[in-house]
Amino acid sequence: MSSTTKLCDLCRARPATVRVDVVEDGRRRTLDLCELDYTRLRREQSRSPWESLFDGLLPGERGRWGGDREEDDVQAYLSQHARDLLQAAAKVAVGFGNRELDTEHVLHSLTASEVVQEILRKFKLSAEDVRGHVEHNAPRGKLRAEKGDTVRIGITPRVKAVLERAFLASRELGHSYVGPEHLLIGLVDEPDGLGGDILRRYGLTSDGVRQKAVAVVGQGTEEGRVERRSATPTLDKHTRDLTALARQGKLDPVIGRAKEIETVIEVLARRKKNNPVLIGEPGVGKTAIVEGLAQRIARDEAPEVLRGKRLVELNVNSLVAGTKYRGEFEERIKDVLDEILARQDELILFIDELHTIVGAGQAEGGLDIANTLKPALARGELHLIGATTLGEYQKHVEKDAALERRFQPVFIPEPTVDQTIHILRGLRDRFEAHHKVRISDEATVAAAELSDRYITGRYLPDKAIDLVDQAGARVRIASTSRPAEVQELEAEIRALKREQDYATSRKQFERAQEIEATIKAKEVALDEATQTWKKGVASGTPEVRVEHVAEIVSSLTGIPVAELTAEEREKLLRLEEVLHERVVGQDEAVGAVSAAVRLSRAGLKEGHRPIATFMFLGPTGVGKTELAKTLAWAVFGDEEAVVRIDMSEYTERHTVSRLVGAPPGYVGYEEGGQLTERVRRRPYSVILLDEVEKAHPDVFNVL
Repeated sequence: MSSTTKLCDLCRARPATVRVDVVEDGRRRTLDLCELDYTRLRREQSRSPWESLFDGLLPGERGRWGGDREEDDVQAYLSQHARDLLQAAAKVAVGFGNRELDTEHVLHSLTASEVVQEILRKFKLSAEDVRGHVEHNAPRGKLRAEKGDTVRIGITPRVKAVLERAFLASRELGHSYVGPEHLLIGLVDEPDGLGGDILRRYGLTSDGVRQKAVAVVGQGTEEGRVERRSATPTLDKHTRDLTALARQGKLDPVIGRAKEIETVIEVLARRKKNNPVLIGEPGVGKTAIVEGLAQRIARDEAPEVLRGKRLVELNVNSLVAGTKYRGEFEERIKDVLDEILARQDELILFIDELHTIVGAGQAEGGLDIANTLKPALARGELHLIGATTLGEYQKHVEKDAALERRFQPVFIPEPTVDQTIHILRGLRDRFEAHHKVRISDEATVAAAELSDRYITGRYLPDKAIDLVDQAGARVRIASTSRPAEVQELEAEIRALKREQDYATSRKQFERAQEIEATIKAKEVALDEATQTWKKGVASGTPEVRVEHVAEIVSSLTGIPVAELTAEEREKLLRLEEVLHERVVGQDEAVGAVSAAVRLSRAGLKEGHRPIATFMFLGPTGVGKTELAKTLAWAVFGDEEAVVRIDMSEYTERHTVSRLVGAPPGYVGYEEGGQLTERVRRRPYSVILLDEVEKAHPDVFNVL
C-alpha cells in the first residue's frame, strides 16, 4: 500500500474510497470511509431505535451516531419476558424469509406466552390454532439465512405502532411494565397488519382483550391510574397537565434542544426573576422545549429543585370564555391563582403565546391577566414559563416595564439544516407508526434541505416536519386507494344491476337471468381482486422517497419537481443549448447569462442576493423579453415564472411606494408593494423591469 493512501477515518485499516458528510448530534463533519464502513453508516442513519432490541440476538453494528433526545424510553418499560418474545419474533421473521419484523411474527411469538395462552382460552381459543393460522397465512420472503449468519432485522411501521399502543395500554391499566398481554392489546388495537386481522377474525375486540387481561394479571396500582378527587379542580378545568401527558407517552420526543432546556432549568432555579420567557420565531420549537422539560420531570431526571413538580399549560381562552358580567373573570382568575399559590412548591405554570395575557379579560375598570399575576410574580410565589415571538414580546410585554422586569428572556434560535436533519431522524419512528409507511433517510435529508432552500416565510424545523408529515400522508393514501381493477369491476357490476332492473321491468326474465349469472361471476372476480389488494396492503410497506417530498415542495412553491430532483450539474453545463432552443442568435448575451447562472449555482455569490442581475440593451424586437422568458423556463421550468413590471409607470418620485409598499403610518402600508408582494408570493422567478430607463432616479436608488 502506498504511504500516501488515505485510510478510513473509522477503522483506520482499510483504504478510504468514499468521502461523506455526516450529521452527528446536529453537527456536520466530513469523513473519508472505506466501502464497508460506508455501508454500515448508511444502515445506521436509516435505523430505528427499536431495532437495538435485536442487537444481542443477531450480530451487527450498534448505533454510533447518538444524540440528545427527550422522550420516555418505551424499551425501558418492556419486561424481560416481552423482550424475549420480541427477539423470538425476529427469529420467526427470519425463518419466514423476511428481513423485517411484522405483526404476524409478533403474534406467532406471543402464542408461546402463558399469559397470552390464558387470555386466548377465555375466548375459547387455542394458542396452537392461532399459531397455525399465522404459519398458513404469513407471507414468505426470499431471505435464506443459515445458522450463524449475520442478519439485520428491521421493524415495519405497523410493529412500531403496536409497540406504542402497547405502552399506552400499559399506562391505562395502571401497570408499570409492558408485558405480553399489552403487546396482545396493541395487536388488536392496530387496524393494519395481518396479526391484528387474524385476531379480529377470531372475534377478539380491544375492550374484550383488556377485560380478559385484567382478569388474568390483575389491575395495576400505578399512581395516576387510580382516580381520586383533584386538589386543584378549578386549575384542572383551564389547564393541560404536560407531566401527566409525558407519563402517558402522549408527547412527541424533543431532539437537539438539551442546551435550551438546561437554560430554562437554570432560570427556574434562581431565587429572583425565576420566570423564563422563550422568545423565538414561529415553528422553531419553543413549546417543544417546555414539553421536553415536562418529559424530564416525568422521568425523574430533573434537578432536585424541579423533581416531583407538575408542569401545567394554562389555556387563556378557557379563562376568558363565558365571563359576561363584571367580576366573573376576576373571580375565576382569583380561584385559579389561589390554587396555584396554595401549592406553589408543586406547580410550574406555562403560558403559550404569553402576549395574550396583556389585556385578556379586561373590562372597564377591571384588571387583565397580566396585572393580576404581577404581585405573585414579584414575590416569587409563582413559577411561570412563557413563550412568544420577538415581535409580540416587543409589542406587548416590553411596553409594560413592570411586567417585563419579572421575566428572564431566553432566545431560541432557528436550528440549522444539519440540526433539522437530526431532529427529523428522531421523529421518524412516530411518523412511520402513524402513517404506516417507511420514510427513507434520503427523504428526511431532502425535507430539511428543500424546505430551507425553497419555502420562505416559515422556519425550521416546523416546515421540514410538515413536509415529512404531508409526504407520509400522500404515500399512505396512494397505497391504500382501491386499484383500478377493483374500481372497474365495481362500475361494471353497478351497470349490470341497472341493466338487470331494466330487463326485469320489461319482463325480459331470460335476459335478467343471464345478467344475474354475469353479475355473480363479476362479484367473484371482485372478491378475489379485493382480497389480493388487501393482502398486499397488509404485507407491504410503502416508502416515502425524495421524489414524494419534492412533489410536496412543488405544490407549495410552484417549482416543477424535475427542477428539484434532476441533476442540476448536467443541465447547467448545457444551459446555452437549452436557451438556444428558443432564442436564435444572441450568442454573447446567452453566454453571459449562462456563465452568471452557473457561477451563482456553484456557490460563488453573496448571501441571499439574487442568483444574477442582467441589463439587456438593444432596440425593440431583438429578443430581450424573450430571453428573460426563456431563462425562466430553463431555470425554473415555467416561462410564466416572470414578474414583469412596466417601469414607465414609475416616472415620479412618489411612485416608489407603489413598488416596495408605503412606509408605516401611511395609507396602503398593510397592502405591500407591487414588486415585493409578487416576489413574496412567488420567490423563485425572473424579475423583468421593462423600460427601466423611464423610471425616476429615486426608484433606481431603491433597486
